[in-house]
Amino acid sequence: MNQRQEVPSRRGKNGDGAERHEAIHRAISDAIIEHRLKPGARLREDALAEVFGVSRTGIRKILQRLALEQLVTLTPRRGASVTRPTADEAKDVFDARQMVECGLMPEVARRIGAQDAEVLRGLSAQEQQALREGDHSAAIRLSADLHTHLARLAGNATLADFVERLCFRSSLILAVYGMPGHLGCETHDHEALIALLEKGRGEEAAIRMGEHLRAVEATLAIVEEEQETPDLQRIFQV
Repeated sequence: MNQRQEVPSRRGKNGDGAERHEAIHRAISDAIIEHRLKPGARLREDALAEVFGVSRTGIRKILQRLALEQLVTLTPRRGASVTRPTADEAKDVFDARQMVECGLMPEVARRIGAQDAEVLRGLSAQEQQALREGDHSAAIRLSADLHTHLARLAGNATLADFVERLCFRSSLILAVYGMPGHLGCETHDHEALIALLEKGRGEEAAIRMGEHLRAVEATLAIVEEEQETPDLQRIFQV
């Protein structure tokens, strides 16, 4: 199973445009979230411009947007690189997820319908299938999608967008500090959580979410890795 965004292969400055930039933004963010681009990896404007066939100005705008989303870090004279969260930032992200995601569960339990539960179970099933097939990139994306979809069911778009960004940052944290072979989210946790929400047991779901997030955080090992220069042609295959 592969969740990569297909990017049109048009070359040259004529390929610049809002739709084109959106596709490239999605392709780069997916590569970061799915760990194909590792934290600390340099993102050279000229190399990305060549890979995607757009101007360096267009790439610069996309990198600036990714920086606002905290997926990319822009450093004077060094350029862009995939954000490498610190240990303190990792703790802050999971503390924020505890407060926000757990707090949303009672409202989700009040609002969730049969079709919503079916969508969530579909995401969980796809995640399990990806894990069975060894497609860790897809599993990471599907887990983030499930948590974001859960948040959107509470009916607060602002908080849901915040949860989505926290999930993206969690992916970076897992890439830096996660234990090899462990993706963090256990799929049986998701299944149990969905069952509680479907039964309207919001307070229990909040407790379950808290336990789930603490279990993910407990898998982190604070070990620094050497930075690497990514093969952009291989990653994006355009």
